[in-house]
Amino acid sequence: MPLRQNEDAVAAFEPPMLGEPYLLTPGPLTTSMTTKQAMLRDWGSWDGDFRALTAELRRRLLAMIGDTEGAFDCVPMQGSGTSCVEAMLGTLVPRDGKVLVLANGAYGLRAAQILRVLGRAHTLIDKGDYLPPRGEEVGAALDADPAITHVLAIHCETSSGILNPVEEISQAVYARGRKLLIDSMSAFGAVPADVETLRYEAIVSSANKCIEGVPGFGFVIARKSELEAAKGNSHSLSLDLHDQWAVMEKTGQWRFTPPTHVVAAFIEALLQHAVEGGVAGRGARYANNRDVLVAGMRAVGFETLLADRWLSPIIVTFFCPNDPGFSFPRFYELMKEKGFLIYPGKLTAVESFRIGCIGHLDANVMRSVVSAAAQSLADMKVASAAPAPHVLGERAKLVA
Repeated sequence: MPLRQNEDAVAAFEPPMLGEPYLLTPGPLTTSMTTKQAMLRDWGSWDGDFRALTAELRRRLLAMIGDTEGAFDCVPMQGSGTSCVEAMLGTLVPRDGKVLVLANGAYGLRAAQILRVLGRAHTLIDKGDYLPPRGEEVGAALDADPAITHVLAIHCETSSGILNPVEEISQAVYARGRKLLIDSMSAFGAVPADVETLRYEAIVSSANKCIEGVPGFGFVIARKSELEAAKGNSHSLSLDLHDQWAVMEKTGQWRFTPPTHVVAAFIEALLQHAVEGGVAGRGARYANNRDVLVAGMRAVGFETLLADRWLSPIIVTFFCPNDPGFSFPRFYELMKEKGFLIYPGKLTAVESFRIGCIGHLDANVMRSVVSAAAQSLADMKVASAAPAPHVLGERAKLVA
């Protein structure tokens, strides 16, 4: 049962609670006051009222993918986003399966690490920091290795901010009779994942991303046929997606202690998401946040890692200035003093930092971020925000 019956208005973009900075990260992120307030009530994990919250959660998430045929189901799982990725891979990929992992940043590489730990056969296409995997590359890899059963794609690679072309990847995968799994951790809820236009077997995300909930659980939306066939695949008791699904179907309950307060907050966040216009409305706000941020930071002199065509509405990576007076730890502290927590870079080759566009914030906040960045450079006596010339030259060669 919903915590709040009135869905007529989205909460205003009020500043965080007194003393709290804005979280400009890929999650956890800034949440609304009403989402925070939803955590003030205690819930019995086996009580009927909480079972109703779980059912509401599953129903609303399924509605986001446009599954008119009822072919999919939603399985929430306790833990971090990475736990849910591991649950998906460890349950839906048979022990004798093989996964083609598409990597262009830290999270694709992490998926490969998960598969190594699980002892699942896998191979890798690693595109580095600047470029997405493309459909023709995926097709060539599948043609060359008939043992591959599944492909794992990252929807939005937040180490760089690339929004990967999952539609063309999906076409390549299913043209060759294989199965696609999507890590949509930082994109689901703001970037379309409609099953009428994008084919996949399962997609995974987390409570504390574009739905604007708080950390504590994630969820896998998977074809029921895949869940039914996955019994006995899992390497783990607590990460067994099939068993979690089977118990929820039978009892409406989580197998082990659920994050009750987090679920309550998530229901509130889902209501706000619907009021904003669902995936389209949330995505439009984030895209506007990105456009205001990028235009402002470029005007200050910063350069984005990515060409415009690959910029996601989720997070933007900027090169660190080459000026000898620039120090990222000092820049971070200055931004924090001004009320903004940004994110360090996660690239393999160059120094960078990231600014998230998601969370309970709007374009006015992004303008303030730009002003804070400009003032922080002045505080550090940094004359130019431009990166080293060779960095731009390397980017130009890669994206040409």
